[in-house]
Amino acid sequence: MSTPGGSDPSGPEAGPQSMVAHGRRRWIAALLALVLVAAAVVAVVSLNRSGTGARPTATQSESSSPSPSGMPSETPPPPPAPAPPPPPEPIPEHPAVPMNVLVIGSDMRGVAKDAAAHTAATGQASDHRADALMVVHVPADRRTLYIISINRDTWVDIPGFGGGKINAALQYGGIDLQVATVQSLLGITIDHSLMLDFGGLKLLTDALGGIDVNVPIPFQSTHDTGHIFTPGVNHLDGQAALEFSRERYAFSDGDFQRVRNQQILLKAILARLTAGGALNDVNAVRGLVNLASCCLTVNKGFDLAQAAILAYSLRNLDANAIGTMTLPTAGSGFVAGQSVLFPDYGGIDAVGAALREGRIGEFARP
Repeated sequence: MSTPGGSDPSGPEAGPQSMVAHGRRRWIAALLALVLVAAAVVAVVSLNRSGTGARPTATQSESSSPSPSGMPSETPPPPPAPAPPPPPEPIPEHPAVPMNVLVIGSDMRGVAKDAAAHTAATGQASDHRADALMVVHVPADRRTLYIISINRDTWVDIPGFGGGKINAALQYGGIDLQVATVQSLLGITIDHSLMLDFGGLKLLTDALGGIDVNVPIPFQSTHDTGHIFTPGVNHLDGQAALEFSRERYAFSDGDFQRVRNQQILLKAILARLTAGGALNDVNAVRGLVNLASCCLTVNKGFDLAQAAILAYSLRNLDANAIGTMTLPTAGSGFVAGQSVLFPDYGGIDAVGAALREGRIGEFARP
């Protein structure tokens, strides 16, 4: 098609000027297209960065989701695992030697530890006596124990005081004099002593969750709550354990059955302590010793660390193999208006020799 006054500029007859103008238009169009593409790319990248920065931290840690640009986002590395706690410090092995431990049950209603400290510091008597006296012989292999009970009314010579019931030594001279009196009677060395009062027995029994005691003779306590003990296994809390260990009036042979019940009670406590291999756990042993420190009075120089070592050495104890016996007596009578039990010195000498020579199993049997 032609225009008036000239030919079609787009046709083959176009001159050089029209060709130059046409080339300029093509370059301008190409440049405009490149600018638009670049702007689009910049916009997409900006949007992607803006969206990523606005996401919460928890969302940024998610993996496997593509980003707006189509590239998978990187998952940050997980935080390092916490370092495991250091192993507990091991408890040293106790020397493999036999020992004798005197267990004293004070009849004090208050705090026997304070009374013992007062006597040790001043030399003055304290108003408590040994309601229970037991020599616990621990053999070198620590696989069993032997409990030798001493009746509290046994009439003996108390060093420095003369004749008296053996339980009065605690009143006159505290733990040291009670230990010296037992050593003199049996001709043995007491390596350690442990004293527990009424309140301490209750607290420790409750802390253990109670104990299971096999009651051989049913009875009703004449103390405190009048607890009724049925034949067979009884689960005792602290108060019931105290009443079980104190009773003598309900039995025809009085203190002799009380002594047997005290042996049963101590065996039940040891069985509870060693149940399920509890003493194999060094942390449990230390916790037990720390708990008992509130209530137990121990001999001088026997600290918590040494108590833990001794307890740990009993981890293989067979509670069913513990042997028990009561020190022989030669009948009852009265001295200075007091009802007493006379010692059988021949029998006592034999028991003392067996303790010294490691033959106590001939006398104390499970």
